[in-house]
Amino acid sequence: MAQTAGALIGIDVGTSSTKGIAIDPASGAVLATAEHEYPVSSPHAGWMEQQPEAWLEAAQDVLARLRAETSETLGIGFSGQMHGLVCLDADGSVIRPAILWNDQRSAPQCAILESGGGLERLLRLTGNRALPGFTAPKLLWMRQNEPDAYERIRRICLPKDFVRDHLVGTHRMDVADASGTLLLDVGARLWSSELLSWLDIPPWWLPELAESTESVGTLDSVPVAAGAGDQAAAAVGAGITGPGPLSVVLGTSGVVLAATNDYLPDREGRVHAFCHAVPDRWMVMGVMLSAAGSLAWYHDTLLPDVPYDKMLGEAEQIAPGSDGLTFLPYLAGERTPYADPDARGAFCGLSVTHGRGALTRSVLEGVAFALRDCLDTVHDVGAGAVRGRVSGGGSRSRLWLQIVASALEIPLETMATDQGSAFGAALLGGVASGVYRDLDEASDACVRVSEVIEPVPAWIEPYRQARRRFREYYPALRAVG
Repeated sequence: MAQTAGALIGIDVGTSSTKGIAIDPASGAVLATAEHEYPVSSPHAGWMEQQPEAWLEAAQDVLARLRAETSETLGIGFSGQMHGLVCLDADGSVIRPAILWNDQRSAPQCAILESGGGLERLLRLTGNRALPGFTAPKLLWMRQNEPDAYERIRRICLPKDFVRDHLVGTHRMDVADASGTLLLDVGARLWSSELLSWLDIPPWWLPELAESTESVGTLDSVPVAAGAGDQAAAAVGAGITGPGPLSVVLGTSGVVLAATNDYLPDREGRVHAFCHAVPDRWMVMGVMLSAAGSLAWYHDTLLPDVPYDKMLGEAEQIAPGSDGLTFLPYLAGERTPYADPDARGAFCGLSVTHGRGALTRSVLEGVAFALRDCLDTVHDVGAGAVRGRVSGGGSRSRLWLQIVASALEIPLETMATDQGSAFGAALLGGVASGVYRDLDEASDACVRVSEVIEPVPAWIEPYRQARRRFREYYPALRAVG
């Protein structure tokens, strides 16, 4: 790559805020960051919605602040929360609040889709099963429950695409993000005409597809990449452009992601088989819905006045295995390996001997054991790795990283920047603008490992025993429910 003055900008349209990063294209050094927060609405139990206009306002603010702090902008890329349904009318106006990735209302529609041979058909057509977070079941929910709004739909899009399309005047969607709509033939990287016909969804509602690195327009003459969903972008930001290290995400949700050269759907639909942001590559992704979200819930609900550092310091004094206490992190249902929207969290094995430190450590360990379930399932479908690269807010806790590394039994590499998705989006913008030949070159130039967290040898056997308990509790409690 030739030395180039200027900056690449990445914008991540997240669930709680839009974050942006400007980087030096020659080294990946962070030149500026910005963030703009907004609320999430939950009008009914299990519902999660946002106003798309809030994303647009936030992205415009973040972009303006970044461009004011840097020199010439060379390229822009977008990432964002996946699966969110944005419905637009004939004038391009938003019809109703967006239904988000963690919304559970469409569970009945998912059950109907998978009944009577439907699951096998979905896996054949898309490589994925029907989950309430995905986009297509939300459309079916709207058809049944909000028919007037449904009849007004003329276009649909995903969160980051809504923002990007407004800024550049297009209607596009990258194949990585489109994989989570349950409308894409993931192996062929095309919309599934058979599935659209089966669900009676008009094909003209859907955006034109693009690869994540493709330029889909310009903003003030700056090339703008199609971008990717946040998980694919985070993988790019960690240099996971092909087989090699895993992406381990400790965000609101938790993810174990492997990049593959081949399309590897799971016959049971336990993992997501998605297109990668890298052209002609795919991803196998195990997802748990409440990772750092579990710790945030625990803190905000039970210990709101206790600083996180103090809370984690108390957990550090507890032996691995939390003295037999087990936390199930299924606070919002689960995806991998259970695909159960009705799964619920629990503290199991609680006794008078357990204090605050044990409760905290059990939350950290429960999330780690759920990530191990994801890792084992990813391995089962033929994607493996001997190390992980970790990102997300939870990665700021060294204790938690040691726990996760010991539960996964692989070393974890932390990255020079913790803005994984926005950083990856900036690299996508670099390829779209021609700064880089491809994402491999972008990764070589910019991605840096800052530290390696090894498993703690003395913790491995206690965690193997604790994981056996962890895996026995879900089916036992599910039988009761």
